[in-house]
Amino acid sequence: MSVEPPSSGRPTGPPSGPLSGPSQPPSGGGPPSEPPSGGGQAPEPRRPWWGSVPRVALIATAVVAAVILAVVLTRPDGGGTGASDGGTSTSEGEVFLQPAADTGPDPFTESTAKESSASPVSPSPTEPATQNAVQAVQGGAPGLYGGTRNVASCDVEKQITYFQGAPDKQRAFASVARVDPPDVPAYLRSLTPVVLRIDTRVTNHGYSDGRATSYQAVLQAGTAVLVDDRGMPRVRCACGNPLSAPVAQQSAPKTTGDAWPGFKQSNVVAVTPAPKPVDVFVMCEPDGEWFKRHKGDTGEKDRKTEKPGKPSPSVSVTTPTSPTDTASTEPPTSEPPTSDTGTSSQPPTSDTGTSSQPPPPPPPPGDGTGGDTTDQAPSS
Repeated sequence: MSVEPPSSGRPTGPPSGPLSGPSQPPSGGGPPSEPPSGGGQAPEPRRPWWGSVPRVALIATAVVAAVILAVVLTRPDGGGTGASDGGTSTSEGEVFLQPAADTGPDPFTESTAKESSASPVSPSPTEPATQNAVQAVQGGAPGLYGGTRNVASCDVEKQITYFQGAPDKQRAFASVARVDPPDVPAYLRSLTPVVLRIDTRVTNHGYSDGRATSYQAVLQAGTAVLVDDRGMPRVRCACGNPLSAPVAQQSAPKTTGDAWPGFKQSNVVAVTPAPKPVDVFVMCEPDGEWFKRHKGDTGEKDRKTEKPGKPSPSVSVTTPTSPTDTASTEPPTSEPPTSDTGTSSQPPTSDTGTSSQPPPPPPPPGDGTGGDTTDQAPSS
């Protein structure tokens, strides 16, 4: 009789020899453990929760996010950029006082100021000022600026040379001036060198970490600046910093820095753009003589003129508003200015350099002008 082989390779009968291993079960009474070479594997031991890679990664991510959020929320500037990044100690609501000859923090260039003298004048408010009032005077007002006839208060070509040797600073300057970097020399040559006759509030811009920063400042009368064709201060010559219009504040500003003799917050003004380009600025010399300077001229075409009828620029007083409120399209409700000095009743705007409100209408002809004002703008 033939015997067919089994269907599997395993033996069908009992083994021919004795079983290996102990002949008795362990003393613990439990079933014997399977040998490593057996048919099954022992279950892996259970790992603690901190041994799980996905869980550790998730927890680490949550911790990092919490730390970043805490740092942002506890920064004085709320995580934004501004004066705290610019090397100044000013914070929200503070205004940095800058004497005329002081370079100040984070200058763009070395000083290009050629003179810092002017016959100071106090503004003539048209109404009593409140504690947080803003006094505004238009950039074309006769007597707002001073200087010396045939002498430029700033060396514009020297300023251009500084920027040509520092392209990073030129790019940062251009970002504030809102021109292309290659156009900075032409932009500077289009400005007019003058000297402030009144302590003037501006937004100053320093240079730090490769970019422009900003802070609120008051420039002392006697500060040499460059102004544009609307009479707005655009460059501070003692440091090469670009300037823009001040930002309005809801409360009375807190001053920091070095106050000069005779400083009074109530005498500080903010320049607003003239309603049309100024062709000729009527300026006062330190000795009290008056002269005219054409826009963009460095003093070569200066000529003497008669003293204006009201040499002290009249200013209007208004309560400042939040910078976000300046986008309103409502027309101004205040009365037009009472003289040809071109005052404005609107508060200063943000650093766009222009006012968001339409300018007030010009006064009627012959309203107390006096003197030789045929080349002035705004005309009357």
